[in-house]
Amino acid sequence: MSEAWTPLFPLRTVLFPDGPLPLRVFEARYLDMVSRCLRDDRPFGVLLLSEGSEAGEAQRTAAVGTLARVTDWYQGSDGLLGITALGTERFRLGEVRRQDDGLYVGRIGPFGAEPAIRLPQGFEPLAQLLQAVLADLGKLYDDLPRRYDDATWVGCRFAEVLPMPLERKQHCLELTDPIARLEFVRPMLRTVRWETTQ
Repeated sequence: MSEAWTPLFPLRTVLFPDGPLPLRVFEARYLDMVSRCLRDDRPFGVLLLSEGSEAGEAQRTAAVGTLARVTDWYQGSDGLLGITALGTERFRLGEVRRQDDGLYVGRIGPFGAEPAIRLPQGFEPLAQLLQAVLADLGKLYDDLPRRYDDATWVGCRFAEVLPMPLERKQHCLELTDPIARLEFVRPMLRTVRWETTQ
């Protein structure tokens, strides 16, 4: 595979930059992909699968995804490979092709970095709530660096953990304004908090 082609993993999930991605890998095409990514220290691209099957053919995916790097792996008691990957940067998908082994690869381009914005004072209660939420989520988030003063980091963490439709999560991923993302998730936070206190 040319260096210009990036291996793709279409999934029914949305991965955000700096977010964890636990996976159980059993298909030969993805076992080989993980092995190559570990050997060559290369990322793979995660895209929201909107039509098709994770274990079969990906008929349609989102056009914007996130690169992921494998940070940990283990062999499960059932013999399946378990990995944890970490989202790094967003990308825009260009040309896609399917290899003989069934693995999708694509030419990708940068989506563009968001401006670094300190969490505005009006959103500071969200950072306090996020600290409690991540503490409850346990091991998956234990080793993640915390940036509670970063508007992008706080907004992305809420977008990934809130129970909302995948299309809304994808919308959050594609936003380029961290304050707009915080404004988008804040009403859902009020609803979740209200429901959990009834």
